Amino acid sequence: MKKTKSNDKKYKFTYIKATAGTLFAGLLLMKGIPAYEGTGENLFHIQVNGQEIGTLGDRGRIDELLLQARKNVAAASQELVFMETNMNVTGEEVLWGEVDSEEAVLGRMEEALKSSVRETMHRSYTLKINEYIISLGSMEDVRRLLQAAIDKYGNEGKFSVDIKGDTEREFSVFTAHVTEGDGEEDGNLAACMGSGVQTFLAGITGEIQEEEEKDFEDYDLGILSMDFDEDVEIVEAYLPESQLTSLEEAINLVIMEQETPSVYEVVSGDTLSEISLKVNIPMETIIEMNDTLEDENSTLQVGQELLITVPEPELSVKRVEEEYYEETYDADIVYIDNDNWYTTDMVVRQQPSAGFRRVIADVSYVNDKEVGRELLKEEVVMEAVAKVVERGTKIPPTYIKPISGGRKSSGFGRRSAPTRGASSYHKGIDWATPTGTAVYASCGGTVTRAGWGSGYGYVVYIDHEDGRQTRYGHLSKVLVTVGQKVKQGEKIALSGNTGVSTGPHLHFEILINGTQVDPLKYLN
Repeated sequence: MKKTKSNDKKYKFTYIKATAGTLFAGLLLMKGIPAYEGTGENLFHIQVNGQEIGTLGDRGRIDELLLQARKNVAAASQELVFMETNMNVTGEEVLWGEVDSEEAVLGRMEEALKSSVRETMHRSYTLKINEYIISLGSMEDVRRLLQAAIDKYGNEGKFSVDIKGDTEREFSVFTAHVTEGDGEEDGNLAACMGSGVQTFLAGITGEIQEEEEKDFEDYDLGILSMDFDEDVEIVEAYLPESQLTSLEEAINLVIMEQETPSVYEVVSGDTLSEISLKVNIPMETIIEMNDTLEDENSTLQVGQELLITVPEPELSVKRVEEEYYEETYDADIVYIDNDNWYTTDMVVRQQPSAGFRRVIADVSYVNDKEVGRELLKEEVVMEAVAKVVERGTKIPPTYIKPISGGRKSSGFGRRSAPTRGASSYHKGIDWATPTGTAVYASCGGTVTRAGWGSGYGYVVYIDHEDGRQTRYGHLSKVLVTVGQKVKQGEKIALSGNTGVSTGPHLHFEILINGTQVDPLKYLN
C-alpha cells in the first residue's frame, strides 16, 4: 500500500514537469516573442519627443522607421517643415517579451513628429523694387499685384505683366516687364514685314511715297506704351508665414501713394508760393519742414535745396498716351531791347491776347505726373497775339554805405523828435560817428549842391544816372564842388554835428523821383 502511494507521487511530479516543459516550449514558439539566446539586448523600448511609441526587437529597424516617419510627415505638406526629432531607445535582455508591429510603431512615430512641428516654411516669392522688399505667398499673387499697378492707370486689358526667369542668375530669379496683349507682336511683325516689302518695291521703281499727313480722326488715341519705371525682380524663397504679406495689403503698400521724402532745388525766379504750386504741397508745410525758412517772406537762393514730402507709390509706372485736347494758349513774349535804358526799366508796348487751338500730342507720364509732351498735330483756330515788351539792357548803378563803421542811431520813418526843430518823421538814416570821419559817395554821379543847407548844416547832394539822388547832412567839412563828377567810393566830405543835430553823426538819404525812401533797402 505504501509502495502504491510512492508511485503516485512520482507520476504526479513527472506530469507537472511535462506540462511545464510543454507550456515553456509553446511560449517560445508564440509569434512576436523573441527566443532567448543569451546574446545581449533583445527588446527595445522607444520614445520619440517624450511620447511612448512601443517596443521592437530589432534596433536597426527603429532608425529606419524613424527616417520613414519623417519623410511621411514632410511629404504631407508642399512646404518646408521643421520638426523636433528626439528619439530615446532603451534596450534590455529578456527571456521572453511582447513586441509591437512595425506598422503600429511607424504610425505612432508620425503622430509624435506631427505634434512637435516647430515651423512650416512656405514657398514664397520676394518682390524687390529698388531697395523696397515685400514677400507674397504665390507667383500668382505677384502677378496680380503687378497687374494691379498698371491697371490703376486705365490699362483696359491692352497691356499685361510678363514674368520671365533670368537665365544669367544662379538662383531662381525672375524679372517683370509690361507687354502688349497676346497677338500684338505678331501683328506688328507682319506690319513691319509688309512695310519693308512695299519700301523695297517702291525703291526699285524709284517711287518712294511720302507719308500723307494724318487728320485728327486718323490717330489711335489712348495708351501707346507702358512699363515699370523701376527694375522689378522676383526671387523664390522659403519663408515663415509671419513674413508673408496678403495680396490686399501688398496692393496698399506697393501701389497706393506713400509719403516719400524728396529734395527740391530752387531755380531762378522761384518763390515759395510758386514752389508750393509746383510740388502740390501747402506753403505752411514746406516752411515747417525746412529750418532755413522762417516765414513766407524768407529769401530763397538759386540752388538752395528744400526738403519736401511727395506722395509717390513704391512701384512707379511710366506710360505714353496719345491725347486729343483743345486749349487756349499764349504766344511767346516779344522783347525789344533798349540800350539806353537800365535793366530795371520796362514798358509794355502791346498787350497779349490768348489764342485757341486743337492738338494731338504724345504725353509721357510717370504715375500721374506729366514728364514730357510731344505735339504731333496742331490746328490753330484763333491766333494768339504776343505781348511786346521794351526793356533796358544797361546794368543800373549800385549804392554802398557812405561811411566805414558807425552806429545806427536813427532809422527811416516815424520817431520822436530828438531835439527842437527836428522832424518827427525821419527821411533818412543816421550813423553816429566821431566828427571828421570820412564820408564817401554812395554811387557815382554829379554834385548838384555842396554847402550849407537849412536844417542839414553842411550838406552834399549828388544826382545819379538812374535818376536817383543821394544827400549827406550835418557835415563838418565839404570836399567837393557843384558840377563835380565823382565816382562811387570817392571821398566827398567829413562827418560832423552842424545844423539841427544832437551829436556828431552822418545823415544819409536816397531820393527816387524826388521822394525819400528807406536807404537800407537799396544799399549793397
